[in-house]
Amino acid sequence: MSCDPNASHSPVFLLLGFSKANVPRSLLFLLFLAIYLTTILGNVTLVFLISWDNRLHSPMYYLLRGLSVIDLGLSTVILPQLLVHLTSDSPAIPAARCLTQFFFFYVFGVTDTLVIAVMALDRYVAICDPLHYALVMNRQLCARLLVTSWAVSVMHTTLHVGLLLPLCWAGNARGSVNLPHFFCDHRPLLRASYSDTHSNELAIFFEGGFLMLVPCALIILSYAQIGVTIFRLPSASGRCRAVSTCGSHLTMVGFLYGTIIWVYFQPPSQKSQNQDMLASVMYTAITPLANPFVYSLRNKDVKGAVRRLFLQGRVDS
Repeated sequence: MSCDPNASHSPVFLLLGFSKANVPRSLLFLLFLAIYLTTILGNVTLVFLISWDNRLHSPMYYLLRGLSVIDLGLSTVILPQLLVHLTSDSPAIPAARCLTQFFFFYVFGVTDTLVIAVMALDRYVAICDPLHYALVMNRQLCARLLVTSWAVSVMHTTLHVGLLLPLCWAGNARGSVNLPHFFCDHRPLLRASYSDTHSNELAIFFEGGFLMLVPCALIILSYAQIGVTIFRLPSASGRCRAVSTCGSHLTMVGFLYGTIIWVYFQPPSQKSQNQDMLASVMYTAITPLANPFVYSLRNKDVKGAVRRLFLQGRVDS
């Protein structure tokens, strides 16, 4: 597809998401720096604990370690670039780097949603068929499920990047294209494009919708069966233990899927760019930050591993 003389396939984008914020940029910089450093510390600690402590070598923690690695990648794709732009008067990003950020953001983000769904399957087997849990959810199956999630995510992302490449963007007098967002996300890129984006919108709605529907259906069906099984348990203490094993996962499901559906699957007329920005901050910054704390503060096994690590450190010293 050829572009008009005043448009280009590879302009320079200006990420102006926080340019009109009422909060001082120095305060935003400190806020997002604290979020990023805490995210790195929390997820790296969780990965280390699961790898170090033999008591955390169950399938659930194997998947949780994979989720923490994904969250590390997701936050690193977005937040360092945002921090640089918060200290710059011209938050510019070339088209090639913008599409690269979009590619890795989509890969990590989609893999995140798929692994969350796989973890629902893990909880289903653990609660509904506990006698065969170790046999069914073995290390080999978990590894295959993680690899499949990554492969599906890469194929999905490649499709959408391929649909973006032919688009043209008309810049201002300096050849720059304004994006009212803080990173190179799908919707802002399509809104700013000079080209017909009908095929892109259809791909988001149908292919992206199907990709969201399958894991959502898996989560709903898994927890429906889990609910029936918990209801049939004879003791209240058994029901409480079963519910407690699902609480952290359900928290992350609501947090992640709720914000993604809000941003990508609502008609544009029903939302504002500011609401998009808020939801995007939630799933690109807050969700990776919350994951290690949700699973550690509400999980006695992880808290026990932290205590054993500190006790061993005292003994060694």
